[in-house]
Amino acid sequence: MPIATPEVYNEMLDRAKAGKFAYPAINVTSSQTLHAALRGFAEAESDGIIQMSTGGAEFLGGQHKKDMVTGAVALAEFAHIVAAKYDITVALHTDHCPKDKLDTYVRPLLDISAERVAKGENPLFQSHMWDGSAETLADNLAIAQELLAKAAAAKIILEVEITPTGGEEDGVSHEINDSLYTTVDDALRTAEALGLGEKGRYLLAASFGNVHGVYKPGNVVLRPDLLKELNDGVAAKYGKPSPFDFVFHGGSGSTAEEIATALENGVVKMNLDTDTQYAFTRPVADHMFKNYDGVLKVDGEVGSKKTYDPRTWGKLAEAGMAGRVTEACEMLRSAGNKLK
Repeated sequence: MPIATPEVYNEMLDRAKAGKFAYPAINVTSSQTLHAALRGFAEAESDGIIQMSTGGAEFLGGQHKKDMVTGAVALAEFAHIVAAKYDITVALHTDHCPKDKLDTYVRPLLDISAERVAKGENPLFQSHMWDGSAETLADNLAIAQELLAKAAAAKIILEVEITPTGGEEDGVSHEINDSLYTTVDDALRTAEALGLGEKGRYLLAASFGNVHGVYKPGNVVLRPDLLKELNDGVAAKYGKPSPFDFVFHGGSGSTAEEIATALENGVVKMNLDTDTQYAFTRPVADHMFKNYDGVLKVDGEVGSKKTYDPRTWGKLAEAGMAGRVTEACEMLRSAGNKLK
């Protein structure tokens, strides 16, 4: 069962929350980065989440048409086939989708999974993300209600981002300031609008100072202890202990202590993209520099097919990214915790 069924995905998230570990959610943009993610999970003996952003799906759709749905569906179908060779379980997820791309990304994908479920099949994706952080909270939650109902009907989990994450991701950007911290009132309004599971399960990307991309120490003040305040504030009103399943965005560059605190406070999914991009590209750059006169036909020479063959440097890239995925599994405590 390499691609999780809806029931298994719920079990994965429940296990993570109870065991205080989280799944690395690895952004992929090609069949090769997909294999790198799967390999990293397998070598860590960890289950995991593989995700595609709007930009990643557009890239996968090909530069002639740049169709996001085509790209996402194609790689998801590919994943259903090749993941069967890996002895771990993964869920497929779509990352950040802002309001102006809902009709060309998440909503069509929800419809595709709804059609599959109506025929007695499993959904193509196990979860989708709605990024309404650029909207007012009222508008954000109104759209989230509609999407949650559609997702629940298709046996899919929805991820919602209710307040901004700093930095930039696929064209959505926010300044690094005090708005990067979700309040208890924000969390209460979310629970009131979306429920606490009875309307459909959702993952909550709350803000505790997170910033996408790479940043130097001291530029960002993470407060993962804030997640406990949010859970406790909502639990006090609704009587449900630890009500939220949190997602950690903008995790590149975070300290081991910050990650550990986030895990203790309910994080079950942590996104990785920037670090894995670099881990994929760095070995390729090394190969190109060391084999300059082989990968290029310099001064009328013929070069070396063995060095410019994409399989040669592609294997190095896959190994580099897989290693970073394995490292993430160890840091998030999911290593060795795969479903039996």
